[in-house]
Amino acid sequence: MALEAPASPQSTRHHAGVNRGDRAWNGLLLGLGLAVLALAAVIIGMLLHASQPLWKAMSPWQFLKSTDWDPANDSFGALPFIYGTLVTSGLALLLAVPVGLGLSIFLTELAPKQLRPFVAFGVELLAGIPSVVYGLWGLFTLAPLLREHVQPFLAKVLGPIPGIGALFRGAPLGLGFLSAGVILAIMILPTICAVTTEVVKTVPLPLREASLALGATRWEMVRLSVLPYSKAGILGAVLLGLGRALGETMAVTMVIGNNPEIHASLFAAGYSLPSVIANEFAEATDASHTAALASLALVLFAITFLMNAGARVLVRRSKHTAGAHG
Repeated sequence: MALEAPASPQSTRHHAGVNRGDRAWNGLLLGLGLAVLALAAVIIGMLLHASQPLWKAMSPWQFLKSTDWDPANDSFGALPFIYGTLVTSGLALLLAVPVGLGLSIFLTELAPKQLRPFVAFGVELLAGIPSVVYGLWGLFTLAPLLREHVQPFLAKVLGPIPGIGALFRGAPLGLGFLSAGVILAIMILPTICAVTTEVVKTVPLPLREASLALGATRWEMVRLSVLPYSKAGILGAVLLGLGRALGETMAVTMVIGNNPEIHASLFAAGYSLPSVIANEFAEATDASHTAALASLALVLFAITFLMNAGARVLVRRSKHTAGAHG
C-alpha cells in the first residue's frame, strides 16, 4: 500500500495564507454590513431622542391619527402628510409602471436595433435631471397645462361617474396631488424601465424560441413566457421606484400645494412627509415643533422600512411561484 507524500512546507504556507486572506476579507465584509446596520440604528436613535418632547405631550397613536397641524398652538397631527405621501406615490406608480414596463418590452423585444440606443438614451436622460429642475418645470409648465386643459377635461368626463368621480371634482388649481403624482411618475420612470429591461434580458433565449415554435405570436410569447419568468425582477423594479417616490422632496414641495388637509379630489392641494420636513425645519424654533418634525421623519422611515420588508417578501414569494411553475 503506497503512502501519500507529505505536503511541502511551501504548499502548507500557501494554503494558510489563502485561508487568512479569506478570513480577513470575510471579516471586512461583515464589518461593513454591521456598520450599515449601526448607522441605521444611530439615525433611529437620534430621531427618537429628538422626538421625545412630543411624546410627553401626546401619544404616538394620537399623533398618527390627528389631522390638525398648527405649530403656533402646539397642535400636531401626521395623518394629512401620510395621506399625501401615499396618494402621490400610489398615483406615480399607477402612471409609471405601465409606461416603464411597455418601454422595457419595446426595447428588448420589438424595437429595431438602430432605434434602441436613442430610446434608451432618452429614458436614461430623465434620471440625470435634478429634482429642482423637475419642480420648476412642473411649476411653470405642467401646472398651467393641468389647470387649463387636463383637469377641466377630467372633471367633465370622469367627474359625473359615481365613486371614481370624487377623485376628479373641485376647482382646477393646477397644483395638488395630481401634479405631484405626474412629476413623481416621470422621475421614477427611468428606474423602473432600466431595471425591468435588464431583468427581461435575462430570460433564456430557448424559452422565447420554444414559445414561438409552438405557434405563439410575439405578444403571446411575451405574455406567457417573458413576463412570468421576469415577475420577481419586475416587482423589485416597481418597489425601487416606489422607494424613490416616497422620499422625493424638492420637486413634490414645489407642485403639491403644501396644504395640510385631506381631500378625496386629486385636484386639491396637499402635503407630503418629506415636503413638510424640508419646509418647516428651518423655521422650527421651539422644542415641540422640532420634535413633531423629527416624529414625521420617524414615520417616513417606518413607511420606507415596511415597504422594503414587504418588497422582500413579495419578491421571495414570486421567485418561489416562478420556480414551482418552472
